[in-house]
Amino acid sequence: MSKTKAKQKARKLLVQALYSWELGGTDLQTIEVNFHLENDMSKIDTDLFKKVLYEVPENLAKIDEAYQPYLDREQDQLDPVSRAVLRIATYELLFSIEVPYKVAINEGVNLAKTFGPTDAYKFINGVLDRVAAQARAVEIAANQG
Repeated sequence: MSKTKAKQKARKLLVQALYSWELGGTDLQTIEVNFHLENDMSKIDTDLFKKVLYEVPENLAKIDEAYQPYLDREQDQLDPVSRAVLRIATYELLFSIEVPYKVAINEGVNLAKTFGPTDAYKFINGVLDRVAAQARAVEIAANQG
């Protein structure tokens, strides 16, 4: 299996893991153990899964702050799936400089198409474009030049 597919599978599990963390109040260690028990992790980028699972909550204020200005509603009015997707993609835009911004946005949009409410992906795409313009201005300029 390609590295790309393994990363995509990790992101899909992360949406579910962060969703259960936020709504269920389950601690991260328990979530990590449960996901390893309930899923075939051999086809998943487990390093990415673990890193993002722990670092999104650790950097939550900074992540939420990065996309909050581009929301058309209050943070608590976002559905939990869209919030999880925005947090994963925004995390990658802010902290995973090795992930090209177009990949981070595209992955976020695909996650929203898979898990989010109807048409949520359009909203997520718009928000992530603006986060990228802020967080990855140098990279975007280099790609346009």
